[in-house]
Amino acid sequence: MIITLKNLSADEANTYGLVLSSSGISHRSTKGEHGWHILVNDTEYEKALKVIEQYLKENQDFHPTDEPLCYEYHKSLTGLWVSAILLTCHVAITIGDDSGVFIRAYGSSAFHILRGELYRSVTSLMIHANVLHLAGNILGIAIFGTAVCTIMGWGVGWLMILVTGIVGNLVNAVLYKTGHLSVGASTAVFGAIGILAAQQFFKKFRLPGQRMRAWLPLGGGLALLSILGSGEYTDLTAHLFGFKAGIILGALYGVLVKRPAARACQAFSLLIALSVLVMSWMRGFGHL
Repeated sequence: MIITLKNLSADEANTYGLVLSSSGISHRSTKGEHGWHILVNDTEYEKALKVIEQYLKENQDFHPTDEPLCYEYHKSLTGLWVSAILLTCHVAITIGDDSGVFIRAYGSSAFHILRGELYRSVTSLMIHANVLHLAGNILGIAIFGTAVCTIMGWGVGWLMILVTGIVGNLVNAVLYKTGHLSVGASTAVFGAIGILAAQQFFKKFRLPGQRMRAWLPLGGGLALLSILGSGEYTDLTAHLFGFKAGIILGALYGVLVKRPAARACQAFSLLIALSVLVMSWMRGFGHL
C-alpha cells in the first residue's frame, strides 16, 4: 500500500477516511511519529488522489495540513539489492586476483572514453579498489539510493541515479582528457545526494515562509560532498560532477513531475537501467 496522506490529526484522518470510503476506496489508517497516515492500495492510488483533490476544492475553507497529499512511495529494499549486486561484482572480480586487469579494462579511463569506449562510464561504477572502498559505497547506495526511490519510485529513481553516475564520469573524462583512471559507485552516490537536495529545495521553496530554509538542503549536500567526497581512492571532481548532475535531474523532476510515475513506468525505467548496465558490460567484453 502507498501513503496518500500523512501527519494528520485523528479527526482529520477520520474525515479523509470517510471521503475515501464514500467513493468506494479501501484504505487503512496507521499511527506515525508525527500523526496519522492514510494508506491505499497501489491500484487505487491515482483515484484516491483525485477524490481527495476534489474534496479539497469543494471545501477550500478546510486546511487540515500544509502538505496533505504525500506523493511518495514506501521505503523499499532496492538499495540493499543494489548493494548486494555491487558486493557480488567485487567478489567475482577479486576471486581470480584480477582486479587490476578489470580496473584497466573497465575503469573510467578519460583517454579511452574520449576515444569511443563510453561503456567505461557505466562499468566503472560497479568496480571498486578494495573492501573499504566498496563498503563506503554500499552504505551510501543503501541510504541515499533508497531515499531517492522513496520519492521517485523504484524504477525512475534508479534510472536517475545511474544517469548521474554516467554523466559524472563522462564530464570528468572531458575535464582530464587523458592520464586519469577511476572506479567506484561513489559518483552515482553523490548523484543521489544531489537529487535529494534538489527535491527538498523545491519542496520547501513552494511553502510560504520557507524559501530561505529551502537553501539548507543544497548546503547540506555540499557539506556531505566535502566530508565524504575526498580521501584515498576517491575522485573529487567525478563526485562533484555527479552531484551537479543530480541537482539538475532533481530540479527537472521537481518542476515537471507532480506525482510519482505509475507502476508500468517504474518497471520500464528499471528495464532501461538494467539494459544499459548489461549492454555496457557486453560492449566491454567485445573490446577485450
